[in-house]
Amino acid sequence: MSVSDERPSSPGDYAGVNVHAFGPGRHLRSRTKVLPEHARGHNRALVLQTLYHSGAMSRADLSRETGLTRVTISDLVAEFIADGIVIEMGVREAVGPGKPPILIDIDRVGHQIVGIDLSGPNAFVGAVLSLDGDVLERREVARPETPDGDAAYAATLELARLLVGAATQPVLGVGIGTPGVVRPDGVVLSSPNLGWAGLPLEAKLSVDLDLPVLVRNDANAAVLAEYTFGEAKADFMLIKIGRGVGAGLITGSQPLLGSRFAAGEIGHVVVGTDGGPRCACGKDGCLEAWLSVSRLRAAIDAQPEARDDILRDAGTRMAIATAPIVAALDLSEVVLSGPADLLDGILIDAAIETLHARTLEGVFEDAAVRLTRQDDIVLRGAAVMVLSGQLGVS
Repeated sequence: MSVSDERPSSPGDYAGVNVHAFGPGRHLRSRTKVLPEHARGHNRALVLQTLYHSGAMSRADLSRETGLTRVTISDLVAEFIADGIVIEMGVREAVGPGKPPILIDIDRVGHQIVGIDLSGPNAFVGAVLSLDGDVLERREVARPETPDGDAAYAATLELARLLVGAATQPVLGVGIGTPGVVRPDGVVLSSPNLGWAGLPLEAKLSVDLDLPVLVRNDANAAVLAEYTFGEAKADFMLIKIGRGVGAGLITGSQPLLGSRFAAGEIGHVVVGTDGGPRCACGKDGCLEAWLSVSRLRAAIDAQPEARDDILRDAGTRMAIATAPIVAALDLSEVVLSGPADLLDGILIDAAIETLHARTLEGVFEDAAVRLTRQDDIVLRGAAVMVLSGQLGVS
């Protein structure tokens, strides 16, 4: 049975699907004025964001930290406790007179998150994660050998159900990073490697799992993990290098998606005018054809004595493609995610040298290129998607 035969699958058929949501979410950092009708949702997110990053504190501490009145804090905390989002941790040791304050915190062990990465070369991988982004359980299923939309959806649903079954606490939500162009409402507009076009993956899985589901491009998921759990600044680009090459961008602490939801689709930008390897898309010299892990390993296996030159050339080509983006968006750094044995060292050194040579002297000389320290970056990014969508935490 095909995906379309099983249930109506046009985006409109799933309009408004939002199962078991705790409350209104928000973007990582809101740039818009908070209107009175949105104030409560903003305050909810502010309180949870503060608790998530600062840890246990008293209601009075929370009032001082957020600038909200004690009455507002008291009302919100009572609501969060009733919803099972926040718990009381006991009293703080105090010196002097007066009743010691009760500490509160997000219930970090009361819920878990399911994260799924569909970008692997041979398997779809997933994990049950804590609210702090720690991997608790792993599962994987085989990736369909050929692009087959129905088979890819069936495998994704199978993996999601395995992970939900492996969770030992209620699941806050399911986050999925997939290759391809993905709309903010979780419709996969195009993912040729999976055989998907116009698939409302987020809404369809929400119905089939009876859980909140968030779907984003895999590189856009990865950039969220680097922003929340890593060492990234407020303006950076993360380039995910694996079977393909894609990027996620954050500018002004805000994810950048673009009008076509394709910001960061740099893999099929042709680098240079000298031809180059034939890309899977049919063009010659795409960045992905120079930089993908499979291409680099194949080239090095064929000419092991030329390893340094191959990596140096790949780093140079990558910087040629990214220098205009760094300059146009005034980015602080480019973060790479992929195999350290290929990316760290020669490739990054060549990229830094070329980036500085191709941008304005005296302005971008401090722009950095580095390797992320994050493992499971797409899975952890999927956790951030759920935290942001369900709790307003990023």
